[in-house]
Amino acid sequence: MTLLVRDEEDIVEDHLVYHLNRGVDFVVATDNKSVDGTRDVLDRFQRLGYVEVIDEPDDTYDQWRWVTRMARRAAIEHGADWVINSDADELWWPKTGDLRSVLEAVPARYGIVAAPRVNLVPPLDPPSGDAQPWYERMALRETTSRNSLGAPLPPKVCHRGEPDVVVEQGNHELRVSALTPAPGLHPIVIFHAPLRSWSQLENKMVKGGAAYARNRELPATVGDAWRSLHDLHASGGLREWYDAQVPDDRARRRGIEEGRFILDRRLAHFLATRARREPPFRDPSPPAAAPADPARADPHARPAARTSRRWLGRMRAMRTRW
Repeated sequence: MTLLVRDEEDIVEDHLVYHLNRGVDFVVATDNKSVDGTRDVLDRFQRLGYVEVIDEPDDTYDQWRWVTRMARRAAIEHGADWVINSDADELWWPKTGDLRSVLEAVPARYGIVAAPRVNLVPPLDPPSGDAQPWYERMALRETTSRNSLGAPLPPKVCHRGEPDVVVEQGNHELRVSALTPAPGLHPIVIFHAPLRSWSQLENKMVKGGAAYARNRELPATVGDAWRSLHDLHASGGLREWYDAQVPDDRARRRGIEEGRFILDRRLAHFLATRARREPPFRDPSPPAAAPADPARADPHARPAARTSRRWLGRMRAMRTRW
């Protein structure tokens, strides 16, 4: 896995713990000018032998270049069979088994797997003294997710290890690759947690949006969601926008009744009861039963006519579990 971070101390440890418990063997991480406790977490996991940390002092958010560097290093130096290019706010959830078994099941002729994303609903401010972790307060997810501009939330891709790969800005596709995308259903979905608190969002937009503005290579249409929120902060409107994204209790109940929200505690259940916080991370025993998910159908599943029967059968089995 590759991981690009900047000031993610509220989630980075949970991100690493989760994925190391879900079949990821090793993480190549780039720390881009973090000034909070993010680097302390990365250094601890590096000492444990699960993370390699690359320092990136540039402040232009050249994500495609930095992720490409990590993805190539994962293939060349670490012999990665598959590379998942992730952000800290993305938790890759396999619909059956773990990430290793899901990707091992992909037929050899395919080398790219797309993973749809679903937004977790931003949490209400916790009561004073409440130390509940973010994943306990974000057990509500959307049924149809869009970005901050109202456009459909695009998927991310993972790919087989390739020494000459070029990852596109945003990790939504590969710019240069001889690999073939796997058609049909999607064996992995990403729980996306971009809005975890006001302070987290403000810091991200102040620094990330300004970094995009300093990048003279990328067209203005790239990173338009971040750029627009950065402009909104500059005009004094970001806090109002954020507050409008956080539904109160009444709006949450109404969203569930109308089918826009789903209470989905699988991620919280896994992190709270299954995830090992110290090595060895990966538990070979069968997974414990998670709380039932009321949404049985996978809205992202799209069967393809040319998909092999074996692959289609696997994907259909995954769909019934999602």
